[in-house]
Amino acid sequence: MDDALQRALDRATRPAASDVDSTVERARQQIAALASTVAELEAALPSRVSDAVADGIRAEVLPVARHIAEVRGLMNQVIRRIEGVEGDLLAERNARVDDLSVLVDLLAAGFKKMDARLDAIERKLGGDVVSLPLAS
Repeated sequence: MDDALQRALDRATRPAASDVDSTVERARQQIAALASTVAELEAALPSRVSDAVADGIRAEVLPVARHIAEVRGLMNQVIRRIEGVEGDLLAERNARVDDLSVLVDLLAAGFKKMDARLDAIERKLGGDVVSLPLAS
């Protein structure tokens, strides 16, 4: 009786041939659908990745490019201002040199005038002036 029970259990757990065939057919259809999907992905993936990378770069690079342009503009402005300060400094230095030249000319003229007056005083006194000894 154990054999009969075992055979009955085997028949009950053993799938029918039609069930196996339908399962195999469904598996083949799913494998074909999967192969089709894989082929579509293989065809579309490079362009999608390329588009995604381009979009990412565009999104990240444009703000950086704007910042670089802004920094470049600010640097040009700083350069212009420094050149202006440099020009002002050069003009101021030249003005101080001119002022110094006028001062030297005034001092030289003053000493010449003083020398002429001393010569006139010496002539009025009648000759050489005797130098007095300095007190120590």
